[in-house]
Amino acid sequence: MVPHDEAPVRGGDTRRSEISPVQSVDKALLALQELSRAGRGGLALQDLAATLELNKTSLHRTLSALRFRGFVDQSPQDGRYVLGAAASALSSAFFADENLPALLRGALVALCSETDELVHLGVLSGAEILYLDKVEPARAVRVWSAVGRRQPAATTALGRAILAHGPLDAATVRWYAGDRLDPDRLHEILDAALAGGFATESEENEAGISCLAVPLLRDGAPLAAVSITAPADRMTDARRARLARTVTTTVAPLLPAGLTLPAVLDHA
Repeated sequence: MVPHDEAPVRGGDTRRSEISPVQSVDKALLALQELSRAGRGGLALQDLAATLELNKTSLHRTLSALRFRGFVDQSPQDGRYVLGAAASALSSAFFADENLPALLRGALVALCSETDELVHLGVLSGAEILYLDKVEPARAVRVWSAVGRRQPAATTALGRAILAHGPLDAATVRWYAGDRLDPDRLHEILDAALAGGFATESEENEAGISCLAVPLLRDGAPLAAVSITAPADRMTDARRARLARTVTTTVAPLLPAGLTLPAVLDHA
């Protein structure tokens, strides 16, 4: 009979119906996974052991090893365990700008195929949007874009999608608006983007071209954004709403663990 501590453990991953080749490593990884789900509140030892169906003594040893390497911290007040700085450093490296095109390529290709429109991936870089990747449809879209290109964040759908989900105050909005937009107008645009879950721009950067963008969130904060670019005559209000739903159904299932779309899009 397999000891309970060596049995397949549960916790949400269907692969756990199989026995890991290295149970001690698997136990540590599953503990990190559950602590990640728990967030800043962390978990008490007994709760983590119950979730993973593991012996508390054995799990305590695993957590002690993770603490030693900085992957787990323990609250001196209540003894609850939370992710440590080493785990955060790994996560940050994984989601670094240079890795995002590879991580999200499948989602971008799927979105381009589903919409038959030009798709971009961008991140905020100072007051600008930096284009990290693009996927072109079979039908040509006459727009000047290139990986590595920069555009003012305030006038692009990509930038607005990211800014809307970040911390905003009057000074921040004025800084991003610069001399391109009235700050009050930009604030209205960002409020609408936050409420709807997506941002838009129409012919503000190129005549005849409109864009819609949705942010990619990590722990609720914007990491990047994905946009759909099309001729303005194809980007009606009704189509914008359909495209926002398409992003939800097409992109969301292909996102790497740790990235989400705005929850409001689930009700769009």
